[in-house]
Amino acid sequence: MAQSVGTHVLPAAREAKASSLGKKYPSFIVVAVSLMLVALIYVGSHIRMTQLEYEIAAALNVKEKMLEEQKRLKLEFATLKTPQRIEGIAMKKLQMVYPGNEQLIVLKATEK
Repeated sequence: MAQSVGTHVLPAAREAKASSLGKKYPSFIVVAVSLMLVALIYVGSHIRMTQLEYEIAAALNVKEKMLEEQKRLKLEFATLKTPQRIEGIAMKKLQMVYPGNEQLIVLKATEK
């Protein structure tokens, strides 16, 4: 009944066109949303990887500084425990002297 000539579209053709558009758009939207989710996951993981690389670089920097400090402290310890330094402190600050012969007591080893 609704058939006409010219620019008018038949109602049956309108319904067929509307139903086919209704099926195409939801699948397009699902594909687009899926691609966006995949892109977001990729970008998020890339950002996290970059953050971890910066944290690793910072930790390596701290490690290098600690190793340098350890070397410095070992050298300082070696200089502080030298016998000449300890002897100088004992004589100057503590007023110690070497014992005389009369202060030495020699113990003899006993045989069993």
